[in-house]
Amino acid sequence: MRGTRTRAILGSFVFFWVAPAVVAGVGPFALFGWMMQPPLLGLPGERVVGAAAVAAGLACLLDCFARFALEGRGTPAPVAQTEVLVASGLYRFVRNPMYVSVLIIISGQALLFGQALMFAYAGVVLVAFHLNVVFYEEPTLRRRFGGSYETYLLHVGRWWPRLTPWRG
Repeated sequence: MRGTRTRAILGSFVFFWVAPAVVAGVGPFALFGWMMQPPLLGLPGERVVGAAAVAAGLACLLDCFARFALEGRGTPAPVAQTEVLVASGLYRFVRNPMYVSVLIIISGQALLFGQALMFAYAGVVLVAFHLNVVFYEEPTLRRRFGGSYETYLLHVGRWWPRLTPWRG
């Protein structure tokens, strides 16, 4: 068990830098640079809201990765999936909190740096995430976890969070 957990932690650490760090960090930097432009809406506190969104998205993302490694004894990577279905923490509110967190980070950067086109990038990323979820992840999880995943699907939304945590 200890070796499994250690592999899961290391695998999750590596996957974090391969996937979400690239999509939410390297991608926006490469496409837009992290150069301050005039605020998008010209509202006071707009950049603070953007920075808070980036920080909140990152905190949520790290929590999800920790849950996969510590509770699920696996990683978000398809090559080292979890042994058990993770349905705790943010997963009690929304089925894809990692993807939602990445989108919040990208959108926060758009506000922080005043980069309107970064919202378009977030839209493209959302479409890619949605296609991956519908055509790969959900069918894979149905096969892997069967009835427990079907029950989870019925109670927790794919993209829109519940107001109260699911207690299934």
